[in-house]
Amino acid sequence: MLDMNRHLQIRRTPGYFALKQDVEDFLYRETELLDERRFEEWLELFAEDLVYFMPMRRNVRHGYHEDDENTKEGQGISWLEEDKWTLTKRVEQIRTGIHWAEEPLSRICHIVTGVLLMDAKPDVVNANEVVVRSRFLIYQNRGETENYTLIGKRTDTLRGVETGHGPDWRIARREIILDQNVLLAKNLTAFF
Repeated sequence: MLDMNRHLQIRRTPGYFALKQDVEDFLYRETELLDERRFEEWLELFAEDLVYFMPMRRNVRHGYHEDDENTKEGQGISWLEEDKWTLTKRVEQIRTGIHWAEEPLSRICHIVTGVLLMDAKPDVVNANEVVVRSRFLIYQNRGETENYTLIGKRTDTLRGVETGHGPDWRIARREIILDQNVLLAKNLTAFF
């Protein structure tokens, strides 16, 4: 389990700030690809062994939040439990032009903020794997009257890869936590 206080133990050296800026730039470029509907390029940001998971949230009694508030990966039901193949199929379906929930296409704006480096392996200067937490706000407008706002948190595991143009990041794992337990949107077609 990820130690949520780990980021407090990472020393704020010049290497830390350089890595944080690189990770933030990566996440901001990702939002541009999504907002510009450049889905095929967006898919290239994911590792082949991607885990893309959004649990459902439950209202639970005080003292039971840690164990029972979110559904568990691989157990029961979740909003999303996908891999790169299923994300690719979702993009292909949208691209057909006959996707009932995305015809016409939604106008979407992603905002990512509150980026925290939680862990860097082996260290911030030579990192080839980074765990990063962030907050997001997604505004979705479709047709004339459909407006949705999705707000939550993400924990991403980014893996460094050599691309031929220098090192770059790939998302190996993304866990998305919506800050609502009832989805008010008619569908869940936005990518996180």
